[in-house]
Amino acid sequence: MDDSHLVLAFYHIAKLEDPKAEVKAQKAFCQEHDLMGRIYVAEHGINGQMSATPEAANAYMEWLKSHSPFEDVVFKLHTWHEHCFPRLTIKTRPKLVAIDIDIDWKHRGTSVTPEKWRELMESDDCPPIFDVRNDYEWEIGRFKGSKKPPCNTFRDFEKWADDLKQEHNPEKPVMMCCTGGIRCELFSSMLLRRGFKTVYQLGGGIINYGLKEGSKHWEGKLFVFDDRLVVPISEEPTETVGRCSFCSSEIDDYYNCANMECNDLFLSCKSCLKEHIGCCCTDCTKQERVRPYHEQERHKPFKRLHLCQTS
Repeated sequence: MDDSHLVLAFYHIAKLEDPKAEVKAQKAFCQEHDLMGRIYVAEHGINGQMSATPEAANAYMEWLKSHSPFEDVVFKLHTWHEHCFPRLTIKTRPKLVAIDIDIDWKHRGTSVTPEKWRELMESDDCPPIFDVRNDYEWEIGRFKGSKKPPCNTFRDFEKWADDLKQEHNPEKPVMMCCTGGIRCELFSSMLLRRGFKTVYQLGGGIINYGLKEGSKHWEGKLFVFDDRLVVPISEEPTETVGRCSFCSSEIDDYYNCANMECNDLFLSCKSCLKEHIGCCCTDCTKQERVRPYHEQERHKPFKRLHLCQTS
């Protein structure tokens, strides 16, 4: 497998006077280069993931850093053998992360480097570590000893944050992590607003930790929101912690349910996948709109045709 493309992940919190003008500038640059991915712009910053040839990626990074207020934006880079996004999407959003709660962007947790994060985990009085990703992300990889809040929505997190204040002394620190770091910006603010004094958030997220510290204190792999779906966080080997949805064997392969009315992601070994004709459950195998089953070495997420157009 060659490494002919770079995969970029980045975000930057900053006040933007004219998000629509920024989108126009982003489109003008990206459409002249071999760039695919998602870039969302809001009045409080930018959030992006993309894949590109090294030449196009370096041109974009240099261009973005060349104008205010993005001089200090930090890019996390991986390599891949092809584009891992099917299209280019650049648009404005009311908020960088889909959440219907007002966030005080000036009142966020303390960002710590991957090195400091590792030192905290290795200390005798390591604070509790809360992983604020989705369940399906957590299932295939996490920091050893970390806890997953029982939340399916942002509203659930608000209730959990209230409950945590009753269970954990808010005077004592807590640690928080997510894939790239931006969700921690939101959730740490919510905890601070509830009186927590110190919230350490992993700077650059789990992606950055893997690039800087490898797999120390990490188990499993990392879920990513592109065609790769599941990747190691570093070149160091780690154990498999994911479990097949049917037989519970160790596995970290995600598939979309072949029932087009469902399309949910689920973990499965190849034997169970074949037995259930690519579906996530027995009920889905009996539905009318089921994709024909075919064996596949590596699954890419299914997408509707209209979503694969450049926007």
